Amino acid sequence: MSRVCVQSFSVSLDGFGTGEGLSREAPFGHAGERLHEWMFATQWGGDMFGRSRGSAGIDDALLRLFSPGIGVEIMGAGKFGYPGWHEDPDWKGWWGPNPPFHTPVLVLTHHLRPSIEMEGGTTFHFSDAAPAQVVAEARRLAGDQDIRLGGGASMIRDYVRAGLVDHMHIVVVPILLGRGVRLWDGLERIEQDYTIESVTAPSGVTHLMFARKQ
Repeated sequence: MSRVCVQSFSVSLDGFGTGEGLSREAPFGHAGERLHEWMFATQWGGDMFGRSRGSAGIDDALLRLFSPGIGVEIMGAGKFGYPGWHEDPDWKGWWGPNPPFHTPVLVLTHHLRPSIEMEGGTTFHFSDAAPAQVVAEARRLAGDQDIRLGGGASMIRDYVRAGLVDHMHIVVVPILLGRGVRLWDGLERIEQDYTIESVTAPSGVTHLMFARKQ
């Protein structure tokens, strides 16, 4: 059966997965790009985001797990667009005509619209179903491949709380944000449900791996 996975999701030392004050001009609010600078500094990040090529160490190796074996992404409305995007009929996401997913993407929103087929194999489908129903639909679309939970933090938290997440790779970035959307709220005692391993990279970020206990 397909696993439901979180890949390379960045949080600050105080647990925020995004900043405060999100807008079309500031997708991560006051956090800016600080949560993701470790990605940009890798060879994978250089290729993905059109920047100069960087390091080829552990950060790069883990980022290269982004696409292999993934058949569907589930993302929250806040990852798909800025606050109020549902009022813009021409909005098709942040990523231009050829988004990096190359799979079906289920966008969780109360503002449904027809599916949007993009270049490169990405098709955005819009759903307001409950988490278990969304995962069932994702499994139907993914076949034997895994399902990626793309975020944001509140969506990942809801799916963990519902017992639907098999594996998480969370990256703790050595910054303090102080405000925004926290990942861990309401997930006390998560260590009872997951085996947790960690490794700190030379870049200063800490990679946390959560594997659900059988």
